[in-house]
Amino acid sequence: MAKHAYLAASASERWLRCPPSAKLCAQEEDRGSPYAQQGTDAHELAAYLTEKALGISSRDPTEDLTYYDAEMQEAAEGYAAFVMEQVAEAKTLCADPLVCIEQTLDFSKWVEHGFGTGDCVIVADDLLHIVDLKYGVGILVSASGEDGTGNSQLKCYALGALDTFGDLYDINRVKLSIYQPRRDNVDTFEMSREDLLKWADEVLAPIAKLAYEGQGEFSAGDHCQFCKVKATCRKRAEYSMELARYEFTEAPLLDESEIAEILPQIDNLVSWAEDIKSYALQQALSGVRYPGFKLVEGRSNRKYTDEVAVAQVVQSAGYDPYEKKLLGITAMQRQLGKKRFDELLSGLIVKPQGKPVLAPSTDKRPELNAAANDFMEE
Repeated sequence: MAKHAYLAASASERWLRCPPSAKLCAQEEDRGSPYAQQGTDAHELAAYLTEKALGISSRDPTEDLTYYDAEMQEAAEGYAAFVMEQVAEAKTLCADPLVCIEQTLDFSKWVEHGFGTGDCVIVADDLLHIVDLKYGVGILVSASGEDGTGNSQLKCYALGALDTFGDLYDINRVKLSIYQPRRDNVDTFEMSREDLLKWADEVLAPIAKLAYEGQGEFSAGDHCQFCKVKATCRKRAEYSMELARYEFTEAPLLDESEIAEILPQIDNLVSWAEDIKSYALQQALSGVRYPGFKLVEGRSNRKYTDEVAVAQVVQSAGYDPYEKKLLGITAMQRQLGKKRFDELLSGLIVKPQGKPVLAPSTDKRPELNAAANDFMEE
């Protein structure tokens, strides 16, 4: 097993908060997913279009992409345009900024065998800018990170860039940018070079040493989501089961402070329960038996054995076997492309007011007036 598998920059948010998880995850088999491949395809296309905009000759990968579609093309074009805007800004600081696409970055000065690939690195006098493409739609990614001091993955990349290019340019400021087109999220965080190096020496390096050696304290929380051992982790189970200390008799017996204490745990509790169920099912399918449980056949729906044959038979009987339905907004935008979609349909789209949801006070959305009648059900 390669040593570098322990401490990937992309997983730094997890192992910085739960150091011993790094060694456990490194021992687990890597399982690919359609989402991961989709992200890889988007990065390949974005890199090509960005290099093309920079005047760098490279091969068009489009025909080799498994998940290529109009949405991916538009997202990659938007990313390339964003990068060129940042390059133009860098040129106001010096005539010849360095622009690197898909650049290998070594931050092993602070993290044992630590390296990663920066989607775009722009180096100019006074400024180092790291731009990272996030094609995923499930999680909104922040450039400022969970603690507001900067996204740890991008900070690791910035350290690698400083170590490689810091002697070539007089860098004082560091910008970290997330470009997440499918969430309409373009987020930038700026910090000083001194603050970045202080974080590297005082936070990153000591925790990375613990993580590499499989030491430190286990810690559960939102960072568990992409952990490979999250289903069987004892610390996560203990964390989730803390909710069970409440006596759920009648809801009115819980006061506001108790409910406020329970609310932040609910999503993690549901996620943990689903992970346990999924893991147990896969193990049972592999022959593991759990006391008091057995594998049974689940509910299924009827299906046609041959849809073409069904259509022919129904048409021959004088009936129309097809139904026509207008494409949904997402599918329509994917078919037309965002620009054409906006040109044709912008006046025919309305976004109703969303239903109220409870969110942490740190959420960036403005607070609703709880007494407003707009949300009262009729």
